[in-house]
Amino acid sequence: METLEIFRCFIKVIILVLSLHVLPSISYTSFVFGDSLVDAGNNNYLFTLSKADSPPYGIDFKPSGGRPTGRFTNGRTISDIVGEALGDESFPQPYLAPNAQADAVFRGVNYASGASGILDETGFLFIGRVPLRVQVNYFEQSRSYMVNVMGENRTKEFLKKAIFSLTIGSNDVLNYVQPSIPFLSKDKVSSTMFQDFMVSNLTIQLKRLHELGARKFVVVGIGPLGCIPFVRALNLLPGGKCSLEVNELIQGYNEKLNVMLNRLNQEMRPQAIFVYANSYDAFMRILINYPHYGFENADAPCCGGYFPPFVCFKWHSSNTGLCEDRSKYVFWDAYHPTEAANIIVAKELLDGGESISFPINIRELYNHNNS
Repeated sequence: METLEIFRCFIKVIILVLSLHVLPSISYTSFVFGDSLVDAGNNNYLFTLSKADSPPYGIDFKPSGGRPTGRFTNGRTISDIVGEALGDESFPQPYLAPNAQADAVFRGVNYASGASGILDETGFLFIGRVPLRVQVNYFEQSRSYMVNVMGENRTKEFLKKAIFSLTIGSNDVLNYVQPSIPFLSKDKVSSTMFQDFMVSNLTIQLKRLHELGARKFVVVGIGPLGCIPFVRALNLLPGGKCSLEVNELIQGYNEKLNVMLNRLNQEMRPQAIFVYANSYDAFMRILINYPHYGFENADAPCCGGYFPPFVCFKWHSSNTGLCEDRSKYVFWDAYHPTEAANIIVAKELLDGGESISFPINIRELYNHNNS
């Protein structure tokens, strides 16, 4: 027993020494929360129907050699691309992966989970997923680990410089707008009440993260889900048409989200700053002007087909329903953008003006010094 305890102490000393040498040179640290748009593989470790652990997912993800990692796209997510642009040499590990806690001391952690939402019940039909509240619980455990390794004061300083990004809410909306399921459905609240409920629950988690030491926040608004292949097929919409009802619901939520973040900025600055990332307008620009961005198709998914069940998979030696040139498609599958679209949105969020990132963009946030 004594030998085991000595070994544990030895490991802690080694990690602490490494952190003392490595931390000052780390240029970018991020803690990523959200859904399948930024999941880096957490769902690989869950019993869930929401998985991206088989080909052709990840076919263009160079670090894995084109093998699936659990990312719900053909290559990098927006958070991957932003991290690389700001100097991240490797991506934050999924929290549920082995050794992710030790990684937190150096480059942050990814807590995102496909099918998850702001609300705990969102995505229950997929069985396994990690709701936002639980993701924040996981961060609390990561923080305890950091304190154990670095001490309270160094942990506080470390977290002050890190960027906390939250990309979540899409699944809440999709669950709300989908047809009710017999025997499982409840009477839906009004769209206004639903928006308010989402914002209030998100606010609780943002304040929890702030109490745990987060100071630099990027909160990504919901994109134009009324235009994704799944929603268009659900509503039998022709090519080029979007569901106005769904997009109006999202725009109403995004406006309330922006108001809430402005209020938090007034209450907590200069100690903390909350950036609203307007992914709705950034993505809508691509859909409206897709030829300008080099795309040839802004309607159909590259993989999985345009009609249910929208399954994107590789069957034996051939890729079922996979488009010839992934860089020419806006949508990878029925729900998620291609890496090509993610690159454009990431660039907008990194360096765009106040209409896209408010009150400052992500690159400015990275260089921002909290008082």
